[in-house]
Amino acid sequence: MEVRALLKHTRTAPRKARLIAGLIRGKNVNDAISILAFTRKRAAGTFQKLLKSAIANAEENHKVVDVDDLYVKNVCVDEGVTWKRQMSRARGTSTMIQKKTSHITLILEEKES
Repeated sequence: MEVRALLKHTRTAPRKARLIAGLIRGKNVNDAISILAFTRKRAAGTFQKLLKSAIANAEENHKVVDVDDLYVKNVCVDEGVTWKRQMSRARGTSTMIQKKTSHITLILEEKES
């Protein structure tokens, strides 16, 4: 049975978030939490919150008894909307600043016994 958690419009560039997604894909949930706890990237905290949310969804909505049997089946990081801002430059000109966002989908599944 698949358990899904979704986070939209997070203020992390998709390219940076995919680095963290690659670290936890295919891992046991306990291993993934410990990996995220010691990863020195800003997006790791966001992924840790999302993983704990997916575990809570599994316990509450899908009545999973043993959380230790869950593993991260897939992590998908898609590009969200881009916020466009202007920064003033010399001689009255301006340049565009793009603030990128991400949509993160985390799928957990139980291991077959």
